[in-house]
Amino acid sequence: MCLILFSYNTHPDYKLVLAANRDEFYDRPTKTLAFWEDSPNILAGRDLKSRGTWLGISLSGRIAAITNFRDPLSIIEDAPSRGLLVSHFLSGTQSARQYLEHIKASGINYNGFNLLVGDSSGLYYYSNRSDAIEKISPGIYGLSNDLLNTPWPKVQKGKTRLQALLDKKDQFSSSDILDMLKDHTPPPDKMLPDTGVGIEWERMLSPLFIKSDVYGTMSSSLILIKKTGEATFLEQTHVPLNPELKEPETFEFKLDLPTLFS
Repeated sequence: MCLILFSYNTHPDYKLVLAANRDEFYDRPTKTLAFWEDSPNILAGRDLKSRGTWLGISLSGRIAAITNFRDPLSIIEDAPSRGLLVSHFLSGTQSARQYLEHIKASGINYNGFNLLVGDSSGLYYYSNRSDAIEKISPGIYGLSNDLLNTPWPKVQKGKTRLQALLDKKDQFSSSDILDMLKDHTPPPDKMLPDTGVGIEWERMLSPLFIKSDVYGTMSSSLILIKKTGEATFLEQTHVPLNPELKEPETFEFKLDLPTLFS
């Protein structure tokens, strides 16, 4: 996952509106959004190489998402998969903060990551690059491959557009948010961050939606959680280098914990 935009407790009807793009090498094997056969309580896509995931929710009221922290000079060879940090939380029983305290003790063993986890105790953020656990307050947030709300162009644009959609007098639509995630317009070079990957990669990675010959946005996801506990999870899979997009997979369900993120 390389872009997560979310509204937390800012909408009169929704506790959480979370929109995200997963960017990956096209040849990495992936299973699309589904309830897992080995953990039928979990709804998520799955990385078939390491068996973890980038974004998921459990019917018991747990949610988690992760992005990589872009720092090519600090890569640890053979580090454990960061996607397992998401799946282990979804299948576990520790509270969100307890889980992050546990991960904080071993975070140095992983390549850079930003982890967002939530349950009935609240919504929390942790990065092994800042090494601080933060309880999320109501607001609009953006997370890419640096720390939470780092003002990269894609993060700033995404937050602004998400806020505008949620502020519409008429009820916002899921399709509007998914369309927002397909914006592949790059910012000017002068606005690009310098993360050590070179100017060509900085340009390619800079839009909300990424396209290249070997790497790009593989799927767009949207999670909507109402204050009543009703939830919707949509995922649209993108065919690499093909303008035709598959229709979103849609799952609707009632969470066991209507006090999610209290």
